Amino acid sequence: MNDQSPWGKKKKPGTPEDFLAALIQKIRDAFNEEGKEKPPSQKGEGPDPRNVLAGIGKIALIVLAIICFQIIYSSFYTIEAGWQGIVMRFGQYHRTTEPGLHFKLPYIEDMERVDVKTVRKEEFGFRTRTPGQNTTFSKEGFDLESLMLTGDKNVIDVAWIVQYTISDPVRFLFRVRDVPQAVRDNSETVIRRIVGNMDFDYVLGNRSILAGMAMQELQQDLDKLECGVHISTLQLLDITPTDAVKPAFNEVNEADQDMKRLVNEAEEYYNKVIPKARGSAKQIIESAHGYAVQRINDAKGETTRFNAIVQEYMKAEEVTRKRMYLETMQDILPKVKQIYVMDGKEQPVLPFLNLTENGQTGRATPLEQ
Repeated sequence: MNDQSPWGKKKKPGTPEDFLAALIQKIRDAFNEEGKEKPPSQKGEGPDPRNVLAGIGKIALIVLAIICFQIIYSSFYTIEAGWQGIVMRFGQYHRTTEPGLHFKLPYIEDMERVDVKTVRKEEFGFRTRTPGQNTTFSKEGFDLESLMLTGDKNVIDVAWIVQYTISDPVRFLFRVRDVPQAVRDNSETVIRRIVGNMDFDYVLGNRSILAGMAMQELQQDLDKLECGVHISTLQLLDITPTDAVKPAFNEVNEADQDMKRLVNEAEEYYNKVIPKARGSAKQIIESAHGYAVQRINDAKGETTRFNAIVQEYMKAEEVTRKRMYLETMQDILPKVKQIYVMDGKEQPVLPFLNLTENGQTGRATPLEQ
């Protein structure tokens, strides 16, 4: 029977060489962007072996060029500022590269970038919902993190934040599988241990001291684990009693504030009155000392003057006596406003005009005998 189809002669694939030649021809047409179809080969003619070898050579060159480009492209890499590159040779750490352009062996060395500049944070007892200028927080559903027991068996609600950076990228990648989870677990352990050893009132009033202690202990624990991180900030944001005891706590707090206010007022009055009294007492004492020194010096001066007068008097009694009388009258008479002249032979007092002040006249009062 005739295998020819009644609708026309059907073209069947020839030998495998014909099939390969046709495939190579299609690839050549695709690379040469030739849209025209080649005329079919005549019956019984095969493809030219030279064309087949030329097509295979071109394909091999193209594949080789692609492989070379990929090798060159994968051999160079760039590290951005604030990052470090960890190069691993056959899966084992080999070196650390700094920011810039670097070279690595293709297919032998792998590289992983680590951000050592960004500050990472872990929040406890709350979560940031909308960061930005108007940041919003949420504390619902995080009671298991924030509620803890103090040393005097009181329940307290503590919310805090931990910020850290990567200090050792090698340890950060290879020592601990999940470093953020390790930071969270150790931070919660340290805070609960410190709060559990302190009284309720001490925790409420000394959050900065507790934060410093917690930061130091947390850094020591992470260094023992070789996490390769540095704790930059540990801050206790909110320390409050639970909702069940808040009313009583507020009353106690108000009473404590009133007590502190009264104590401050008393100290203010004390600082105002006591120093003034001490100053006045010291002033009086110093005045007394000054008066004593003055009186002693005056007495010494008078004694010295009297001794000098005695010596002069012993040398010339009459002259010294008259001199002393004249000097005394010279000191007294300028201070006298009214002068009386007495005559020993006359009994009544003789009146004289008062010509001392403003030229006013007047009579002098009699001097008693």
